[in-house]
Amino acid sequence: MTTLLVGGRVYSSTMPDATAMAVSDGPEPVVSWLGADDVGRRQFPGARVVDLDGAFVTPAFVDSHVHVTATGLALVGLDLRGARSRDDALRLLAEHAHCHPTGPIWGHGWDEARWPQPVAPTTADLDRVLGDRPAYLARVDVHSAAASSALRRSVPDLESRAGHHDQLPLTAEAHHAVRAAARGALTQAQRDEARVAALDLAARSGIAAVHECAGPEIGGLDDWRELDALRHGVEVIGYWGEAVTSADQARELLSDTGVRGLAGDLFVDGALGSRTAWLLEPYHDAPDRVGNAYLDADAIEAHVDACTQAGITAGFHVIGDAAVAAVVEAFARVVDRHGAPAVARCGHRLEHVEMIDREQAGLLGSWGVIASMQPNFDALWGGTDGMYAQRLGAERAVRLNPLALLASQGVPLAFGSDTPVTGMNPWETVRAATTHRTPGSAMSARAAFAAATRGAWRAGGARDGVAGTLTPGAPATYAVWDLPDSLDALEVAAPTDTVQRWSTDPRSRIPALPRLSPDAPLPVCRQTVHRGVTLHG
Repeated sequence: MTTLLVGGRVYSSTMPDATAMAVSDGPEPVVSWLGADDVGRRQFPGARVVDLDGAFVTPAFVDSHVHVTATGLALVGLDLRGARSRDDALRLLAEHAHCHPTGPIWGHGWDEARWPQPVAPTTADLDRVLGDRPAYLARVDVHSAAASSALRRSVPDLESRAGHHDQLPLTAEAHHAVRAAARGALTQAQRDEARVAALDLAARSGIAAVHECAGPEIGGLDDWRELDALRHGVEVIGYWGEAVTSADQARELLSDTGVRGLAGDLFVDGALGSRTAWLLEPYHDAPDRVGNAYLDADAIEAHVDACTQAGITAGFHVIGDAAVAAVVEAFARVVDRHGAPAVARCGHRLEHVEMIDREQAGLLGSWGVIASMQPNFDALWGGTDGMYAQRLGAERAVRLNPLALLASQGVPLAFGSDTPVTGMNPWETVRAATTHRTPGSAMSARAAFAAATRGAWRAGGARDGVAGTLTPGAPATYAVWDLPDSLDALEVAAPTDTVQRWSTDPRSRIPALPRLSPDAPLPVCRQTVHRGVTLHG
């Protein structure tokens, strides 16, 4: 039986004035028709009719960079992203400990760069609140963490590891070690509860699929296997961040893990907030530091070369300008050896790629390297007075996350949240891309929406030309939205950072999107459907 959705508006570039959509049943449900309500009722007289009552139908979103278990742990546990100061963070910690009197504490999200006094929690602070109780409190970027003495003692030889400090948050190898210890103290039930909570949130947000960026330093192989075995409905596309040196090793690792590619959070460097992103020039607020380099150009080249020979997607976490330079240099060597078409066929991808210039972007575009980016990073930390400016100075800060530049140089874009670093609401992602805090770096809403739908499917390996669209023959993967304002007020932010109305004249072939200006309420998801199966609503 065909399902006919009527009485709303369907976002489709092939039929921008469509008010009805037909979905075929069967083993692989697809969009079978778009058009006007009256025509649809005549063409499908026996269809099951769903009255949208003015709702808006779009392709479901895809989040191109997530950490499912960590997101769930923040949802069901201690979320410190709302802390307004160090004292406030410690107050939230004490309240959580009182309500959960036993077991280790896993917290996430403190951000001292946003506090009046930018001082991170110390080991002594945690011990004063918790006594002899293990606690792991990740900074918002998850590249450093405060840890209690009880947790630190559980890690052998922690003092000898890179990134260790007795009182300050841990970074690098020391951070990875305490994170693994904290993760190991969680029960199977806690991990399962967290994963379901995170994927439920994705479904409620109109997201049908996520790219899990797993790896040895992220959650470990057990965490990935448990997530991969979970049958939820939201599709989980996995990437494993572990370097290889030969094509045979790449094939074996891909087979062993069952992931889509050896990419995601394979760390070339760290994060700007934790001052571990690898820079060419020192940090503005720490002149003696240029960050951390976890992979050099030779190791990057070996990984890309091995994956290219094996026809496997490779990729890296890369943020700082020195890290970007090393990655581009390594890719150039592989292109010289195997040719640009061989590299482009693999769908290699870079996560974050925040500090990139025009020449580097042009090279990546010519090689077909995908940029998986998080526009909410700019919304949280961009501009001349945000965390980027604190760490780098205003001149460097305004050059970060150049979305329009990357798009202009032909770099395929995919958008995500890096949750739990930023929120999962995909409309917030699209809005952040259209309201970039640096003039000239914003994108149109249509381009941003495409990066969060079609672009993210493409980054995940779906290259059939229809995934992430509502066109006849496309998978029946869509979301139904209630709009806070009437459809007469549709508008979109243009690349010039102004707001202009888009024509709804069918001859324009340009479908309209909901208002995305900073003061506009965002759409609310009524229903999420993936391949014909309802995930939410």
